[in-house]
Amino acid sequence: MRISFLSLLLVLFCISCSPKTASVAKTAEKAPPQTSTAPAAAPATTSVVTAPIQAGLAPGVNDTSLLWKISTPGLAQPSYLFGTIHIIPEKDYFLPNRVVAAINDSEELIFEIDPRDMQNPAKLMGLMTKINMRGDTSLEDLLSAEEYAEVEAYFTESGLPFFIFKKMKPLFLSAMVGQDMGAMAEGGGMEGGGMKSYELELTKLAEAGSKEIGGLETMEFQLSLFDSIPYGAQATMLYQAIQSESAGEKGDAPNEMDKLVSLYRRQAVAEMASTISDESAGVARFEELLLTKRNENWVPQIRDNINAADAGGKFYAVGAGHLGGARGVIALLRGAGITVEPVY
Repeated sequence: MRISFLSLLLVLFCISCSPKTASVAKTAEKAPPQTSTAPAAAPATTSVVTAPIQAGLAPGVNDTSLLWKISTPGLAQPSYLFGTIHIIPEKDYFLPNRVVAAINDSEELIFEIDPRDMQNPAKLMGLMTKINMRGDTSLEDLLSAEEYAEVEAYFTESGLPFFIFKKMKPLFLSAMVGQDMGAMAEGGGMEGGGMKSYELELTKLAEAGSKEIGGLETMEFQLSLFDSIPYGAQATMLYQAIQSESAGEKGDAPNEMDKLVSLYRRQAVAEMASTISDESAGVARFEELLLTKRNENWVPQIRDNINAADAGGKFYAVGAGHLGGARGVIALLRGAGITVEPVY
């Protein structure tokens, strides 16, 4: 198999901050403590939401929509919030007409990060040093010999040259579990491997409509989050993700990707949020880093953007796991006095 390294990097960045990455954090409290650095600061213009959480603001189980309209009194044009799944099997991909209509009505599409950065070879190569663990740390240092052998066998059987991954941050590897990474890299990207990225597909629509494109964060900031979780805990999450995937392949239990795709196709944003919270039990500080704090950083940006004097309609596309829950983006926006309604 001849793998394009740049294609592999592109696929890694597309899936590295998916809800699945957060959901594998189940029992990482048994991981050995390690020193880790704090995450890089959010953009300087961002102020964290500090208002008390109010009950009843989060979407309910009957609010099955991925598209939400954002409005405030006196706003001439509404904006929209759409929940994505960063990577999905091509057969499961869908994009309702109402989403396309909302994009057409918007002047700018804003993602977690600007998807064009993920397609820029210079930027991708410039981040290579941030993909690997600091120093000489290797996955062999973080797992028992038996656990390491199981992880190595999983990736080797997937057709990937595992030696290039041994020093990679384990959360990157966790995001790869359940994906046909070899096929995607061999095919030159998502579609070549039978997968699609909502971010990349929405970017095509934005460019076709000559829309502005932006991001709430940078790739550097997202990668810094991986250094905020001890490598030992990340390695434990990786091992557990592989065990869960293996159980799914044997028919003992549905695998994580299948469960996530099922929730997404049902547009069950409330269930997605509760599933991630339940599976993160015992490691709440990791959910705080990967989801909650980022939600709190985004909301002031959204509020200021839609209320700007020259603001046109904005279309925000973020991971669907960020939408629901008492501290999800929808509840936080409502708590800030912004009207957020499902679009069916």
